[in-house]
Amino acid sequence: MAKYAIIKTGGKQLKVEEGSVIYIEKLDVEAGQEVSFDEVVLVGGSRGKAKVGTPFLSDVTVKGEVEKHGKEKKVVTFQYKPKKHSHRKQGHRQPYTKVVIKSIEF
Repeated sequence: MAKYAIIKTGGKQLKVEEGSVIYIEKLDVEAGQEVSFDEVVLVGGSRGKAKVGTPFLSDVTVKGEVEKHGKEKKVVTFQYKPKKHSHRKQGHRQPYTKVVIKSIEF
């Protein structure tokens, strides 16, 4: 049984374990449904041996359950030019999906 895996989702690579909770880019899956990640880059075992894909492992999938969707805290950007009476304030809240990892399957 694998202890951990590195998956690629939303343009990022994340290290996941069974039972771990991850926050990823928003997915088009409703809360309570299962989601599977097929782009597995690496799987690490219990004895320190790891399988590395080129670029992905074809026989490994990571399954998880979508717990909820939400938005992160607001990030405020403020731009100004000194002595020019020019300024601009802008806010952004990035949407996310909270996923609980259920299993890493070979």
